[in-house]
Amino acid sequence: MNPSTSRRAVLAAALAAAAGAAGPLATASAAPRPTRTTPRPARPEVPFVDHHTWNTPADWHSGTARGTATAGGPRSGVRLVRPLGATEYHDPHTGTTASWEYATWTSAERRLAVPATEVIASWNADTPAGTWIAVEFRGVYSDRSLTPWYVMGRWTAGDADGDIRRTSVDGQSDGRSKVWTDTFSVDDPASGLRVTAYQLRLTLYRRPGTSLSPTVWRLGAMGSAVPDRFEVPASTPGLAAGRELAVPRYSQELHKGQYPQYDNGGEAWCSPTSSEMVVEYWGHRPDKEALAWVDPAIVDPAVCVAARGTFDYQYEGCGNWPFNAAYAATYPGLQSTVTRLGSLNDVERLVHAGIPVITSQSFLASELDGANYGTSGHLMVVAGFTPEGDVVTNDPASADDPAVRNVYKRHQFETIWLRTKRKDANGQVKSGSGGVCYLYWPVNATAVQRRALASVGVR
Repeated sequence: MNPSTSRRAVLAAALAAAAGAAGPLATASAAPRPTRTTPRPARPEVPFVDHHTWNTPADWHSGTARGTATAGGPRSGVRLVRPLGATEYHDPHTGTTASWEYATWTSAERRLAVPATEVIASWNADTPAGTWIAVEFRGVYSDRSLTPWYVMGRWTAGDADGDIRRTSVDGQSDGRSKVWTDTFSVDDPASGLRVTAYQLRLTLYRRPGTSLSPTVWRLGAMGSAVPDRFEVPASTPGLAAGRELAVPRYSQELHKGQYPQYDNGGEAWCSPTSSEMVVEYWGHRPDKEALAWVDPAIVDPAVCVAARGTFDYQYEGCGNWPFNAAYAATYPGLQSTVTRLGSLNDVERLVHAGIPVITSQSFLASELDGANYGTSGHLMVVAGFTPEGDVVTNDPASADDPAVRNVYKRHQFETIWLRTKRKDANGQVKSGSGGVCYLYWPVNATAVQRRALASVGVR
């Protein structure tokens, strides 16, 4: 992202203090035994995070299907099989109104192990042209009253003519909580109000009279109540000391001014650039058809595809966290989620298992030696650790691809990533991400990788 300004900064500031909701549409109505190479997962390091996923046949059958059915095959999912009816959707980003058939799947109420002040949903789905999905969240407050059904995203992988534009929804609030782009947030955490349980609802849409269907393979949410903190205790280097993954290196700076319709070009593309690096680490990249619209003279054209594939037309940027995770999962055999981690020891377990981690952080130039810039919101890839335990990153805010590899001091990095409060250059209190990260990994993960993910609450 732009090292000096970011729309994410506005979101982050609001989250520190804690945005019409709809039904289908507003107009429609036991841990594995540890080994020498596997961390013990029985006691998570993140007591303020609860991450849950629906992705197995049993998970899907536990919910309420109305016009949807569980899809078989190598990945279990939810498909539209019998539309409940049709509804009109006016796309604010194209100005068009169209009719769409729809069906729904609603989870059972999920009680949070950690009463939450924030919730972020994420999903993995296939949306052929002519289809799209909406993901909604409804929380149960600690006084047992309910939030509205909040829209967490209206999403489609592409943007072909006739399709909707991928979007978050502004203006959702009940006076006690809001949705800020991709994050549900309690307005006044100091009041003691929390969300103790929630449901997620999927609405699957298709063009009327067709047999098309989106398929949702993975649906999840991360609820958290990260305490306010300007500093975090330093962790001790451990499992991944001296391990570095061969993650491809891409600079967002090489794309300045390119395709400005996607958040003014590469200067703000830290998130999709980081996503593309990890997608390619796992052996995937856009095919010839997906690259056809990119000027062949452009260096690293796959980064442009990632920017277009993550762009949120309401947020007007490529930094929507779940949209980045969903983009990665459009590649065959990849799955993804958004969560929070508790320390670099969590990251070490993942890196040791071969899984890079994309982290979100904000900092002044003086707070991260060697970065030579400050940022109110930035994504980068943790690719490894030095023998001393310092952090090896692929930082896309670098002059060119070879310069993307950077080593940052362990405690400095841990602080800027995990804290929830910080001061900007003017001494004003702002917020940090509190350990937000994207995780991308193979559907056919190894046993070591599955155990590492389980150790941070992800299955």
